[in-house]
Amino acid sequence: MTEQKERLRIVCIGGGHGLSGMLRGLKRITDDITAIVTVADDGGGSGMLREDLGILPPGDLRECILALANTEPTMEKLLHYRFTEGSLAGQSFGNLFLAAMNGISESFDEAVHKMGDVLAITGTVLPVTTSDVHLEAEFETGERTIGESKIFYAKKINNSRIKQVRLIPQNPPALPESLRAIARADIIVIGPGSLYTSIIPNFLVDGIAEAVAAAHAKKIYVMNIMTQDGETDGYTGFEHIQALLRHAPNCIDVCIANNEAISEDRLAPYREEGVTQIVIEREKIESLGIELREYPLVAGSRYIRHSSTKLAEAIMEVYRGTDWQHSSR
Repeated sequence: MTEQKERLRIVCIGGGHGLSGMLRGLKRITDDITAIVTVADDGGGSGMLREDLGILPPGDLRECILALANTEPTMEKLLHYRFTEGSLAGQSFGNLFLAAMNGISESFDEAVHKMGDVLAITGTVLPVTTSDVHLEAEFETGERTIGESKIFYAKKINNSRIKQVRLIPQNPPALPESLRAIARADIIVIGPGSLYTSIIPNFLVDGIAEAVAAAHAKKIYVMNIMTQDGETDGYTGFEHIQALLRHAPNCIDVCIANNEAISEDRLAPYREEGVTQIVIEREKIESLGIELREYPLVAGSRYIRHSSTKLAEAIMEVYRGTDWQHSSR
């Protein structure tokens, strides 16, 4: 018997493993999902294709498409396959698939749509912009570095926190489809994911921060479970939110955070890299007028990540917790 799905319009904003993992849980709840994905990546296989073919980085978009796909196990395995030898060593077949689709399409966003159609995805995946953008980080020391893949090393060298990030060129246009999806959403979910390189870059695209602030949806920020080496070392939950609000004011109504204790055995390898479980600081977060909701959200895997199922259930509980209805309904 097919499970009955909700008639809800959910927009998710971010990038990386955090966003794609969450999408796997949400697609069991509703068919009307729009993932708005950062395109500032310039490292790894995505960076190679960006340089060689002049296309936008496909990696985060590919992961979101695969998370929402309804495919046979063999096809999923094929799209995740990475070549191990030759000039394609390290490159993902899924990236090449999207690059080839771009070659037969009028635009990159059309290529993303077509790949989604081929894989019969639940919902829609959109690049936040189709402009060729690069990410610049400014540190509290005043030093700057350009390139998403270079920020980690620059932070280590500067031994300083990131003050702000910006896109070059600044204020690239958003896809009109993204702005329409935000305006009609019942729920907008921000994160989880890398704060400065996966989440905030979306809000630096012209119109996105303003559209989220003006939306009638319930706006939920999903706090990361752990700090991130080379990006948010030593940050508390409150400091994560402060950084996001500096770049995108009025974009959070509720923060969902993990309250599940993690065993020392699982934490040990993270501690060796200076990564720690995030301290939430409830009173400071609530002083910003943001509601804090805590749940046990850790997946039972080798890595400390959100459980896609638990997170989707938490998002729905937060949504149902108040009479938050879309004004057009």
